[in-house]
Amino acid sequence: MTDLLHVILLGIIEGITEFLPISSTGHLLIAEKFGLGARSDLFNVGIQAGAILAVTLIYWKRIWQLFTQWRDPTNRDYLLKLFVSFMITALIGFVVVTRFHFKLPATITPIAWALVIGGFWMLAAEQLAARQPDRSEVTWKVAILVGIAQMVAGIFPGTSRSAATIFTAMLAGTSNRAAATEFAFLVGIPTMYAATGYELLKVLKQGGAAQEDWTALLVGFVVSAIVAFIAVKWLLGYIRSHRFTPFAIYRIAFGVALLLLVPAGG
Repeated sequence: MTDLLHVILLGIIEGITEFLPISSTGHLLIAEKFGLGARSDLFNVGIQAGAILAVTLIYWKRIWQLFTQWRDPTNRDYLLKLFVSFMITALIGFVVVTRFHFKLPATITPIAWALVIGGFWMLAAEQLAARQPDRSEVTWKVAILVGIAQMVAGIFPGTSRSAATIFTAMLAGTSNRAAATEFAFLVGIPTMYAATGYELLKVLKQGGAAQEDWTALLVGFVVSAIVAFIAVKWLLGYIRSHRFTPFAIYRIAFGVALLLLVPAGG
């Protein structure tokens, strides 16, 4: 029963933090470190896919429009930019994982620093983006940089994929918050599904299916999807008239608290 409660709590944490610009992976690793139990990479990526499912459902009309009206030059151009952005992330990610054997950090300190640095970067980026004229167009520059930003966020937990991609898009030319957020969220859909599929294939190939707690993964996935649906619906309404500044302040305060409370190297 205790383990089930921990799984539900992890699902809630993931659902809330995946699309808020405060780092879901960072919060999951911190939660696991402070008593909710270490989980497999498949579990951590799998429940993120639950949050991605929520966004897929929220944006299903937009996705349907893009694919059914792909002959429209504007839709075709947008789809191609989503594809290129995703492929940049996928190719760089494949190299990092297979050639450099990337692993998530085992300590809290680098996550705390990423939260703090990312928070100050968000404050600066918000100010710079506010000085630009309102632009909703997603340029090729935006698509390429967003693809790179996704990978940077994946390598440094605490950075936040949503924060990295949204603010990269805003600074690179898509200064309209809603447009930048939509592109960032849509490109995250194939990215996270691909990451989950990769981890699943790796588990099956290594014969670890018997050791994986599939019940926990399913529960975490469902909880994450439900909570993320609510969180994203709220966020999309919030950004229409508010800046991301409160999230930046939260990141800085949380990161500093971790650095003060957790021993060096802990």
